[in-house]
Amino acid sequence: MSNSELPLPALFHQALTKADKSYNLPTIDDETQGLIQSALTDLRLVHSRISALSLFSENETLSDIATRDLVYLLVPFVLSEVEGRVRTTDAEERLEKATRSQIQRILRRFLSSLETYEIVSESEKALYAPSATSTTDARTRRELKIKQYQKEKEIRTRIEEVRKRRNHGAPVGECSSDFALIASVLPDLATLPAGDEDDTDTEDILRDATLLLLRLTYAQAHAQLQSLNQELQLLRSTPPSHPSLPAEDLRHAKAREQDDMWRLDQPQLQGGPDGKGPLLDPSGKPLRPFTILPSSASRAELQAQVFRPDHRLPTMSIDEYLEIEYQRGNIISGGGPQSEATLTTKEQLTLDSEMDGTVYGEEKAEEKRQQDEKWAQYTDTHPRGAGNTMNRG
Repeated sequence: MSNSELPLPALFHQALTKADKSYNLPTIDDETQGLIQSALTDLRLVHSRISALSLFSENETLSDIATRDLVYLLVPFVLSEVEGRVRTTDAEERLEKATRSQIQRILRRFLSSLETYEIVSESEKALYAPSATSTTDARTRRELKIKQYQKEKEIRTRIEEVRKRRNHGAPVGECSSDFALIASVLPDLATLPAGDEDDTDTEDILRDATLLLLRLTYAQAHAQLQSLNQELQLLRSTPPSHPSLPAEDLRHAKAREQDDMWRLDQPQLQGGPDGKGPLLDPSGKPLRPFTILPSSASRAELQAQVFRPDHRLPTMSIDEYLEIEYQRGNIISGGGPQSEATLTTKEQLTLDSEMDGTVYGEEKAEEKRQQDEKWAQYTDTHPRGAGNTMNRG
């Protein structure tokens, strides 16, 4: 059976299965890209069939939408998530794709539809509003991220509770991705016949699960929009790298630039060796050799220093230098045998005090007595060894 003949629930489930299978595979692999392209084909077909059937209308309210149709509000979000995993080879291709991509328009339409049907509360709208997420204060931004994480964790916990209710209280396995979460919580919506009101409990559980999933994807869509805007700004600020060259020529050009950078004999620059022509090209690359000279005053000073000795000449004699050092107190005088034979101050005072019968001797004797008295008072108040505080435990 071809995809165009599959029922809408089966086609959506098939796309979710392919997207989940490619989620944990390397994006660069051809096998992964094959799954992504196949899932995109199915999702675009689902999206076009939803538009053709006119399942949703702005004139309706949330209560007017049937439970079996409520799940298809998730199609734009799933389509944008899978579209973002398409492989790109370089920054230019990524920028071109991000500029003309419909991911942002799909996400904005998805967010608008959830707000129109009043699926999200006013507090959640304020939590993910652009004015709140664009704050420059680091502390406020951190607190906002914590609140968003707590809200998302709370919704996921409630989804697990709904899954357990649907499984009659038995434990449920952990899903590998949000694609698998959508497929596991709502796998049998096709079995709900239109107008069947017998199994109201099952329908209520499915409706609660779908509404919780829509609130969860509302938060993820805002995060994806913010990430796309940041990526677009970064790609626009990246300088282009040879956009007109093929891949093979681009590799050769980069290798040649790398070789020229390490060459000792630099290649001849364009612009002529006669010193004529512009110095730089529009991108700032030198076109010919040039020398940056100092100012005219500096050149005259350098010219005057041409015929000079290659060493610094002395500016004073040795005697003049020693005299200056002596005045600074950097030269110690005295010492030697002559200093050893000279009496100390105390010895000279003792000798002078022994000159009895003279006024000079009496003065020196009184000076010696006062010094001895001061020393005796000092020894009384300062026992021997009291000042030695070294090597004490």
